[in-house]
Amino acid sequence: MILALLGGIGIFLIGMILLSEGLKAAAGGALRSILERFARTPARAVLSGAGVTALVQSSSATTLTTIGFVSAGLLSFPQAVGLIFGANLGTTSTGWLVAVLGFKVDMGALAFPLVGAGALLRLLGRGRWAHGGMALAGFGLIFVGIDTLQEGMAGLAERIDPASLPGASLGGRFLLVLIGAVMTVVMQSSSAAVATTLTALHAGGIGVEQAALLVIGQNLGTSVKAMLAAIGGGVPVRRTAVAHTMFNLITAALALLFLPVLLFGALTVSGEADPALAIALFHTGFNLLGVAVLFPVLNRFADLVERVVPETRPSLTRNLDPAVAQVPEVAVEAASRSALAAARLLSSELARLLRSAVGIPVPKSRRVAGVEEVPQALVEVRGFLARVRAHPEGGDGLARHLSLLHAVDHLDRLDDLRRDFGELGDVPPELHDIAGRVAGMLEGWIETGDVEAVAEFSRALAGERRARRARTLQDEAVGGTSAESARLAILHVKRMDRIVYHGWRAAFHLEIAGGGSASGPPPDPRGPGPQDEASASATGEVMPDAPAPRSMT
Repeated sequence: MILALLGGIGIFLIGMILLSEGLKAAAGGALRSILERFARTPARAVLSGAGVTALVQSSSATTLTTIGFVSAGLLSFPQAVGLIFGANLGTTSTGWLVAVLGFKVDMGALAFPLVGAGALLRLLGRGRWAHGGMALAGFGLIFVGIDTLQEGMAGLAERIDPASLPGASLGGRFLLVLIGAVMTVVMQSSSAAVATTLTALHAGGIGVEQAALLVIGQNLGTSVKAMLAAIGGGVPVRRTAVAHTMFNLITAALALLFLPVLLFGALTVSGEADPALAIALFHTGFNLLGVAVLFPVLNRFADLVERVVPETRPSLTRNLDPAVAQVPEVAVEAASRSALAAARLLSSELARLLRSAVGIPVPKSRRVAGVEEVPQALVEVRGFLARVRAHPEGGDGLARHLSLLHAVDHLDRLDDLRRDFGELGDVPPELHDIAGRVAGMLEGWIETGDVEAVAEFSRALAGERRARRARTLQDEAVGGTSAESARLAILHVKRMDRIVYHGWRAAFHLEIAGGGSASGPPPDPRGPGPQDEASASATGEVMPDAPAPRSMT
């Protein structure tokens, strides 16, 4: 009997894992697109969170994606709270699956064929067919597990009198809630715990009120899992866990407070002859009640959670949460936003340095706030991207990941130029015009993000650099300028050219990493020369042939 119970729980858990993982893999990025698209308002966030969770039978998938969206800046935390409410509501769908199909429909004859067909699809199919086969096999195993649980529960019902179990007194009720929470923690799945409770109820091992109290505890037990998982996690993870726990505590209190009313309503709708369906309805009902109570104060609820778990990380790297690295597309988006913020700081600081170097009155000692965080931030972006799981399908996800690495490499070079800026001294008067235009270009990109304008400016500056270099060397040859003045003039123009070049390269790749329309590495608008080819080799960029050679010397 005990072995049958343990085996049934195990088979059910394996089935749920296969079903959830298979559906998530088969859906690909569609689930993330649905959550991002339909979570723009609180009401739609709740509905999409519930729908996606019910579809993939995994609140963890919804919660993890939500954390990623918050970390990437795609959703505000109040929007994320709506998704969390919806995920809690959607996870009650498992009870309906068990109560309706598990007990009312004889799935025994179909369960093993489903497992066999799913296994064949998994072994012989490719892509979504293979993932769908895994989900199909998991669906079949769920009902094999329910059948095994029923066999074990039949023997248990003969040995246990429901009247002997606690439940009538206040202490007995809290004891059953505690037992339910422990079941979820031990099984690591509220779905398996609820399925076990429904099976025991169906077999007559426990009463309806006892089952309801166990389900309240099992729903609350997911909070223990969430808080344990949040230990050592980033701020979005801890905020999500706190929001999840607070929601479940409030819904549990409401369920206990209105237990007689909710149970009466559930039994009236389902009929007293079908107690398992009544408990499934009760489970959904008290979660729906929690959403109804908290939804009008959702923004205040989110503010409270943000005060309980304040943001303490540096602004440039607060998007880089380790939990997000498990979702490649969202992780690249989060890292892209950090890199873009670093690029804007570098551009602002370089523009300030250029204006200062031509005598425009700007505070030389007052750096752009946060620019000193850039070097460490770029190191952390690289480290974060190294933890991102490979993009198995390749394609756009891999291209964005690769472009982001290129962008970070060019930002590293820009930061080197920033730190070494003072080595050449002030810009000579004859180069003030160029320095002013470069500063204006950097400030313009910050305001508009126009990559094409930066590319055109880079092309024009390359031609001007070559022409000025030739004139400067000619002046030196005829004695029109000293050797040191000529050397410094050439180096100043070369440095400004490098600022524009690496700024353009970084901007282009950041546009791709952010989901822009560009489809591959950019052609150098000025033609590759010796230094550019070395740069391309170092970063892995493909530099196509150009009609005119380019030299950085």
